[in-house]
Amino acid sequence: MKPTRFEAAIALIDKANSEDVNTYQVAGMDYPKELLYSQRMTRKLLQFEPNASKALQIAARAQHICRWKIARDEYPMDRVGYLKWRETLKKMHANLTVDILKEVGFDDQFADRVKAIILKKLIKKNEESQTFEDTICLVFLDYYFDEFAEKHSDEKIIDILKKTWVKMSEKGHEAALQIAFSEKSLALVKQAIS
Repeated sequence: MKPTRFEAAIALIDKANSEDVNTYQVAGMDYPKELLYSQRMTRKLLQFEPNASKALQIAARAQHICRWKIARDEYPMDRVGYLKWRETLKKMHANLTVDILKEVGFDDQFADRVKAIILKKLIKKNEESQTFEDTICLVFLDYYFDEFAEKHSDEKIIDILKKTWVKMSEKGHEAALQIAFSEKSLALVKQAIS
C-alpha cells in the first residue's frame, strides 16, 4: 500500500535525521541524536495534544531537522551569537521541511502553515504555535533537563527555567508538573516558579 503524503513526509524527515553524526545514548544503545529528539517530540506532542493536526505533527518531527549542519561554534560564543545561531537554524529547519512537503505533494498553503509553526510565529496567539512551544519545553524538561542541570550553576538553571516557564501555556505548566523529576531538579523547578 502506498504511504500517505503525511507518512512519506515523516519518513523523509526521519531519513534526514538518521544521518546525524552525533549520537545520544539511551539504555546502552547509541541513536542518531536528532532522530531520537524528533521521535521524542512526536511522542510528547501526542501525549500532550492527542488531536494535534498533521501540520503540527510534521512541525514537531522536523523541529531540529539536520541541526548538526550548522555548528554552534560558527557564531560568537555569547548571547547575541547564540540567538543568531538559533534564528539561522529555525530558518534552515523550516526551509528543509517545506522542500520535503513539496516533494511529497503538499500544497503551498499547508507548507506555509508548517513553516509558520516551526518559525514559532504568533506564540501565545496561535494555538498550534503555542502547543509546539509547550512540546519543545516539555521534551527539554522530561528528557534533557537533569543532564543539562548538572553542567551549570543553580542560578543559571533557575534563570533558564523562569524563561522556559514564561513561554509555556497553563496547560503546558500542568503537564510539566507531572514530569518525574529527580529530587534536585524538582527543587530547582519549584524555586524557579515560586
